[in-house]
Amino acid sequence: MDIVGTMTLTIRRADFDDPRLPAFLAAHLADMAPQSPPESQHALDFDALKRQDVRLWVGTAAGQLAVTCALAPLVPGHEELKSMRTHPGLRGQGFASRILEHAIADATQRGIKRISLETGAAEFFAPARKLYAVNGFEPCMPFGHYGEDPHSIFMSRSLARSGLQKVIG
Repeated sequence: MDIVGTMTLTIRRADFDDPRLPAFLAAHLADMAPQSPPESQHALDFDALKRQDVRLWVGTAAGQLAVTCALAPLVPGHEELKSMRTHPGLRGQGFASRILEHAIADATQRGIKRISLETGAAEFFAPARKLYAVNGFEPCMPFGHYGEDPHSIFMSRSLARSGLQKVIG
């Protein structure tokens, strides 16, 4: 799907009954599989994303699933960014930035102090690393259950409450 022009993105919490969602998330896993050995693949599968403590958002544009983003708790006040994926035909339109901003605002509103992430070290992940850096994420040491891994890059960002008035859902 190649879309030209400006499209409206609608972001909502994921509807796990949406029949398009499992395929979209499976494509995310399939995209990443050739980039790293199995022991270095840390994406959550569909069932893990359905856990009550995980917050998954879906962005739709022109009736299509365009982008996903999730936050999963690590310890109180610290969450991990998971399942960032933009449909390949919709990349470069700012959808990833918008859903990431939404997730950060949600975490800030809930009093989360830090968001961390693991992403791949391969060139395939360079656009993701750039997106995270532009949004204030900095390289960090492995966190949570992760250990040193030449196939992984770890990044983190502290959050400060900034007078956010809007409640994010």
